[in-house]
Amino acid sequence: MNLGIITSGGDCGGLNAVVKGAAQMANSLGIKLFVIPNGYAGLYNLIEFDSLVDLNESRAENFTSVLSGSEAGHSRVKIKKIDDKNKYKKIKEGLKKFDIDGLVISGGDDSGSVIVDLSENGIKCVHAPKTMDLDLQTYSVGGDSTVNRIADFVYDLKTTGKTHNRVIVTEVFGRYAGHTAFRGGVGAEADAILIPEIPSDFDLLYQDVKTKLIKRIKESDIHAGTYTLVVAEGLRDITGKEIVDESAGVDSFGHKKLAGAGKYTCQELEKRFKADDEITQFMKDTKMYVKGLYETPEVREVRPGHLVRCGKASAFDVNFGIEAGGAAVMLLKNDIYGVTVADVKGDKVRYMDTKAAIIPNHVDLDLVAFHEELGTCFARKKIKASPKFEKIKTQPERHF
Repeated sequence: MNLGIITSGGDCGGLNAVVKGAAQMANSLGIKLFVIPNGYAGLYNLIEFDSLVDLNESRAENFTSVLSGSEAGHSRVKIKKIDDKNKYKKIKEGLKKFDIDGLVISGGDDSGSVIVDLSENGIKCVHAPKTMDLDLQTYSVGGDSTVNRIADFVYDLKTTGKTHNRVIVTEVFGRYAGHTAFRGGVGAEADAILIPEIPSDFDLLYQDVKTKLIKRIKESDIHAGTYTLVVAEGLRDITGKEIVDESAGVDSFGHKKLAGAGKYTCQELEKRFKADDEITQFMKDTKMYVKGLYETPEVREVRPGHLVRCGKASAFDVNFGIEAGGAAVMLLKNDIYGVTVADVKGDKVRYMDTKAAIIPNHVDLDLVAFHEELGTCFARKKIKASPKFEKIKTQPERHF
């Protein structure tokens, strides 16, 4: 049996672990595993390749699981949108050329939709879930690494914010799910977190910014304080209107390239600072006011962008990636395909139909209410947390 492996979509932590885990399992089972470079673009052009890299034991050792990104390469290509009526035939001919019987594909929801498409066209695929957005129905490799990097950046930015008494707005990836902004923000003890699931009321946000910033600066013996916000790129305002820079265009899957949420948030706060007489008096009381030069607190936007994708993968993502890659090979070996690996629990490889796995998963708003009770602002009128109490008889679901 020969298999191919593809990594697709956006890069993130843990992808090399998927590749290495798949290679190690293939070698253990006596299966050849070949790298198909550059995602679905490489798959479409497979017939043009003269040779592929065989991930035998020696070559697999060169993959470093802890490094983020993918040595197999990526592209954002939707097979269904390729203007070629013979595209599936061409892909099958490429697979036949290299005697490849099935594919391990690591990607997110867009990549998963292509897996469904390929499966329906007679190409055997197993999905090792990957997206730092955490918007699949399963855990996806890259999520933990990204959340940790966001938390580190936001926490570190508090030093520069406090030095200048600034409001620091950090815009992060996530598309229409706010998981990484939510978890990264909580991990950094951010004051406010704006996510796509909750239309943002900037008047309520401003009151929280104003109250906390003034209190911190006034209570400091050297008048130093900051306020930190984490903003997800798919932000909506109180009317439900999406905040997006239309000039950014669309990607190859037809999605808007989301941008501008952080900048918009800064503008809304700056506008309210300038119109607020209490802020002018506060600046004068704290001896910061300089007419025409320094009349309101500064609001600065930071976009770590691809820095949250790179560097080193977290230990959790390395664990999950190795197991997901190995499990995908096992599933194909047992003629199970068109599915997404959920996890490996003891002697069970758990999986679900890919069509079901890529249904969008959003932030649990009951959990948001819990964190509102703890003091985090989500730019809405606070909803009282009403938890239900449940005594469990067996151990809870564990990551490890």
